[in-house]
Amino acid sequence: MLQIYNTLSRSKQVFKPIVPGKVKMYVCGMTVYDFCHIGHARVMIVFDMVVRWLRASGYEVIYVRNITDIDDKIIKRAIENREPIATLTNRFIEAMHTDSDELGLMYPDQEPRATDYIKQMQGMIGRLIEKELAYQGEDGDVNFAVRLFPRYGRLSGKSLDELNAGERVTVSGGKRDPLDFVLWKSAKPDEPTDTRWQSPWGEGRPGWHIECSAMSCDLLGEHFDIHGGGADLQFPHHENEIAQSEGALYGQTHKADDQPFVNYWMHNGHIRVNEEKMSKSLGNFFLIRDVLQNFDPEVVRFFMLRAHYRSPINYSDIQLEEARAGLVRLYTALAQMPVLEQALDLDSLWATRFTAAMNDDFNTPEAIATLFDLASEVNRAQGDEKITLAHTLKGLASTLNFLQKDPTIFLQTGSRGVSTNEGLSAMMIEELIAARMTAKQAKDFAKADEIRQSLLVQGVVLEDKPGGVTEWRQS
Repeated sequence: MLQIYNTLSRSKQVFKPIVPGKVKMYVCGMTVYDFCHIGHARVMIVFDMVVRWLRASGYEVIYVRNITDIDDKIIKRAIENREPIATLTNRFIEAMHTDSDELGLMYPDQEPRATDYIKQMQGMIGRLIEKELAYQGEDGDVNFAVRLFPRYGRLSGKSLDELNAGERVTVSGGKRDPLDFVLWKSAKPDEPTDTRWQSPWGEGRPGWHIECSAMSCDLLGEHFDIHGGGADLQFPHHENEIAQSEGALYGQTHKADDQPFVNYWMHNGHIRVNEEKMSKSLGNFFLIRDVLQNFDPEVVRFFMLRAHYRSPINYSDIQLEEARAGLVRLYTALAQMPVLEQALDLDSLWATRFTAAMNDDFNTPEAIATLFDLASEVNRAQGDEKITLAHTLKGLASTLNFLQKDPTIFLQTGSRGVSTNEGLSAMMIEELIAARMTAKQAKDFAKADEIRQSLLVQGVVLEDKPGGVTEWRQS
């Protein structure tokens, strides 16, 4: 039975979808004004894992992840580049898709762009004005009146008295209260024409928070199962989403039996660098495409999922090297194993343990620990038992999108999809292995050891197998 930690209740809860067997999930996506960094990768990888496990568990999943393609940062960058907004955002959307493909991730079932949902946003803003939860200020902006929504602060655990203006909320002269947030931004005279739309409140563009409420409600309905995103979005973004969405539906009154906007809120932890939160403002972020120059995408996924999704991760090349070494250990257990067509035994001890871990709030560290223990059993076993255990290992790992490559290719190419040692090609390595074999046959063991050691220095590990076979892999 799957349990999910619900940020709203601050506890693990048994997962009960609104419609039995079906799950509707929305995840806050990227603001596309630059290349994606490793923090974005964590969001994509975590919720890719969630969707994979839900589907492996038999659920029919509708997975929606939005794209913010109109925003202050986007406008600023487009002006700096002297290019249209759409040219800028399309370029970085394409780059985001390239990064996702490289990481081996599934595409969302729906990937709405904010600029395609302006009418839906205006409709929601109109309903909030009708219910007297929103107003137009003297500066032309339309704002949400936070103090008129009595349930504000439930997600973040903040009371209205504790809250201060800030945290991505800009205080302007048009607000009645510094806690109020913008729903519709009035166009500024110096802003390009492609950053504004006609509305009942004059030309302008949507505020950031209203985008996700309008898109999620349009695609998934006003009440759906799971909403996900990074921990930094919990407040104010997700708090504001709840206020807007439930405010538009119920107004200022909210009865105890009224359905919530979302049943389960999930937030993944931060990426940290040298124990500091990774951010562009600190200049300590790493682009996905740069990381993938040095590490295989599967290594990056493994690095992310060997930590629990709610825990912070400290990023470094050393951590990625440790992840690579772990994958090498798992792939080594699968080396030279035949491919079996039989179905995975879901009642086996290993499958039961793996499933229990994943059903405990997607506990991937414990699930991966199960894979390591199973790999050790594969290495100890013989004959048909060894083959069956290896098949179980690969089958369980497939639900996390691991161990699906040819083991020999992975082990020989190290941390990238091509040889990590520019000085030695695969052909050269095979020639040295043959020379070592010739030396051993001539009983020149000193020469054979010299060849082994020279390869090891260059990052190539030789493993002698029964029958005079020698396999190699990158260290």
